[in-house]
Amino acid sequence: MAHVPEGESQRYGDGTFGAVMLAKVICVHLVNDLGYDLLFQDVDIVWYQNPFDFFHSDQNSGFDVYFQDDGSRQQRFAPYSANSGFYFVRSNDRSKILFRTMLYAGDLVFACRSHQQVLVQLLAEQNSLSGLKVKVLSRENDEFPSGYHFNMRRDYMKQLLSRDRKPVIFHMCWTLNKEDKLAYMKQMGMWYVKDECTGKKAELLGDVTSVCCSAEPIVECFYKDKASVIPCEDSPPKDKGSASFW
Repeated sequence: MAHVPEGESQRYGDGTFGAVMLAKVICVHLVNDLGYDLLFQDVDIVWYQNPFDFFHSDQNSGFDVYFQDDGSRQQRFAPYSANSGFYFVRSNDRSKILFRTMLYAGDLVFACRSHQQVLVQLLAEQNSLSGLKVKVLSRENDEFPSGYHFNMRRDYMKQLLSRDRKPVIFHMCWTLNKEDKLAYMKQMGMWYVKDECTGKKAELLGDVTSVCCSAEPIVECFYKDKASVIPCEDSPPKDKGSASFW
């Protein structure tokens, strides 16, 4: 942890991506080991409801860790297909063993270039060794949608935009890099940071809340074939030959 990159990764799995993944391990381990329940989330997430209400409800009290479904069914994410960008942890002996073991496996994060791949394997291991109770929030229940829905579930995205669906959160994973995530979130009306502040260091901006935060979403069209809160038929397609979302 002598150095954490300041810039974003250029694509999933590159060297910068791997180095930042170690920071994710450290911060969760420290809070969990101090005895606090915690919710870890990446910054590409928008809340529609307070997720703590879900995790603290009586019907959802029976598990040690809750993970969002990644959507991917690659073998390297088996058996859980858990997404490492949004999860809730109850602090107890079982979860402390999990994240302490994850900390000791930092070399594997670099070798695999994936925090998620290592974490999923340890979930399976600790389920067997310590009885860790793992719950993955299925991609089919539509309460915790993600980039899987954005890219693969056009029907769901239209229901979300028409407000026929009100999920708990939305996670813009399944996206190559920061540039694409920013474009998709602006199209979806999920972006509230003014352009003059994007990519700038907070200490150079003064009062970040008053300078950078927009009360209304900043909406802009980029791709006609991706979900958008306004019609974007005049924009080019992201995927060659794809039809307009609208």
